[in-house]
Order: sequence, then C-alpha cells, then structure tokens
Amino acid sequence: MNVDLESLAEATSGAIGSLLSSTILYPLDTCKTKYQAEARSHGNRKYKNLSDVLWEAVSKGQVLSLYQGLGTKNLQSFISQFIYFYGYSYFKRLYLEKSGYRSIGTRANLLIAAAAGAVTAITTQPLDTASSRMQTSAFGKSKGLLKTLTEGSWSDIFDGLSISLLLTTNPAIQYTVFDQLKQRVLKNKQKTADKRVSPASLSAFMAFLLGAISKSIATCLTYPAIRCKVIIQAAEADEETSGKKIRTPKTVSSVLYGIWQREGILGYFKGLHAQILKTVLSSALLLMIKEKISATTWVLILAIKRYLLLPKGRVKNL
Repeated sequence: MNVDLESLAEATSGAIGSLLSSTILYPLDTCKTKYQAEARSHGNRKYKNLSDVLWEAVSKGQVLSLYQGLGTKNLQSFISQFIYFYGYSYFKRLYLEKSGYRSIGTRANLLIAAAAGAVTAITTQPLDTASSRMQTSAFGKSKGLLKTLTEGSWSDIFDGLSISLLLTTNPAIQYTVFDQLKQRVLKNKQKTADKRVSPASLSAFMAFLLGAISKSIATCLTYPAIRCKVIIQAAEADEETSGKKIRTPKTVSSVLYGIWQREGILGYFKGLHAQILKTVLSSALLLMIKEKISATTWVLILAIKRYLLLPKGRVKNL
C-alpha cells in the first residue's frame, strides 16, 4: 500500500500542534464560548464582558471548571486537525499531479480547503457538539462525553452541522491566506532547500505572525455564522437551572431572528473580540508548533519507512 508520506507528516504535525494550542488556551475558550452563548438568556445579561465569566468561576470556587470538556475538546481537535491536514495536503498534491501545474491558484486552493473541511466537519460533528455543551453547562455541572452524547436524540449530536459545513470557508480562507503568504516568505528559501532532508519551514515568529493575520481575516468574514453555531450547540439554560432534560429544536433562521430581536445587528458580532483573541492565538500557536515540528516529523516518518523496508535479515542483525 502506497502511503503519502508528506501528507501524513503534515497531518501528524498539524494534529499535535492543535492538541497543544487548544490545551494551553482552553480556559479562554470556555470563557469565550459561554459569553457567546448568552443570547438565549432572557432578561438582564449575566455577562457584560468576557472577564465576567472568569470572575464567576473564581467567585464560586470553580476555577478548575474552566477546563470542563477539555478531554473531549482535545480528542475532537486532534482528530479534526489530522483529517483536515491530511486531506488538505493530499488533495493539493493530487491536484498538482493531475493538472500538471507547479503551483495552486487561490480559487483552487479555496475549493481544496473547503472539501477537506467538509469531510472533517461531518466526521467530528458529534464531538464538536458535545464539547460546546460541556463548556456552556453551569460551572461544576458538566457531564461526561458518553452521557452528553446519549441524553438526546441521534439528530441532536449533529446540531449545527449545516453551519459547520458553511464554516468550512473559515479554515479555507485561513489556510489559503497563510499558504499564499508563506510561499512569498519562503520563495528564496525553497530554491535552496534540500527536500530529501526536510521541507523548507518558517521561523517560529514568522509562522505565528502569518497564522495570526490569516486567522483574523477568516474570523472577521465568518463570525456571524460562528456565533449562531455556538448558540445552537450550547447547553439548555433550563437544564442548568432546574435539571430538566428538554432541548428546544433550533434552526439557523430562528437563531438569526432571535439575535436580531434581542440585540439588533450588532448582536451578530457580540464576542468578536473574544473570538479573534482566542482563535488568533490558537491558530498562530498551532501553525507555529506545526512548522517547528514538521521537519522532525518528516525525518521520523522517513526513518520509520526505511526501517520497515529493511530486509528481515538485516533487521535481526541490527
């Protein structure tokens, strides 16, 4: 069986980078998600600022609850990034081989990234939904992964799938912008790089900077859909206060109308600053870590391949 080693190296380094970045920034992610999901609350707002979520956890002695759902988030993050980076890298190589082009244009890059994102979204949607419900549950009242997934109907675990598919444009925009910027930065370096050793890579600072720029652009363009998704997937407010296990079906149109009624047009961008802060830091860290370990991952995979291809007699004599 032929394995695309370059795609495998990209997928592995991307998944590890995602795992580390999501763990480091998880408390910020929890605060951001609870702040965004408050659109379903009635009456006065509980959280006027992002910091109010943090102070609630501190005042209730539930600081560790800022990490509720971390295991599920990490599992979802690792699987989704592995699938995405593998698909993205594989489709790019396939496109270049079939087309005969030396580089990929912006339009083709967007389509390839969107296709990889769609496969990822469908595969990991149950974990994504469970993670959002855990984060938006009252502090100290989050349920385990299995209970969260089984407390509703089968369709409930795919809440927000339509928006998740729409939001494949987010990483598509992000990685297209990142790749275009990266190609320009590495234009001279790639000419002299020995690809038999490892692909040319960015410095940690440059990868962080380009990751922050590309994610900021993607987040601003897709934020209304991001907030709708959080509201659709969030834990029910009635369940948090009274223990009732009732989920009111929510559609994209009803959520959009509800935000308009309660908050006006600015409501579609509530929490944008928090989203940018979290996602930019997360994405920049992910890409920085990925760039720094991709060379090592490449070398390790080549070493494993060579080891597996050694004749059995030579392996025994080593």
